[in-house]
Amino acid sequence: MANKTAQHILNTSATLLGFCLFIITSIHFSEKTQNSLIDEITSVIALLLSISSVFSFISIRTENSKKELLFEIIADYFFIAALMGVIIIIIFITLNFWS
Repeated sequence: MANKTAQHILNTSATLLGFCLFIITSIHFSEKTQNSLIDEITSVIALLLSISSVFSFISIRTENSKKELLFEIIADYFFIAALMGVIIIIIFITLNFWS
């Protein structure tokens, strides 16, 4: 059974992981203490994206079609959770710049 979304999840997760690491680095360089909530949430999102990347990679590499589907579904759930977190971070950053 061919992977339907695992390659896309792997690519997009890696890109968003770079985005999260950029946010964390930017916050640390700006040394703003009020941004610690953004920093902490972004760290959790980076962890979720890393886990999603690992499961999608395993899904691509496995030979067993049942495990392939299972790992792809797990990667999907972690990826959706991370996307929701990215939306929350974008809202926090937007509100931070407006105030």
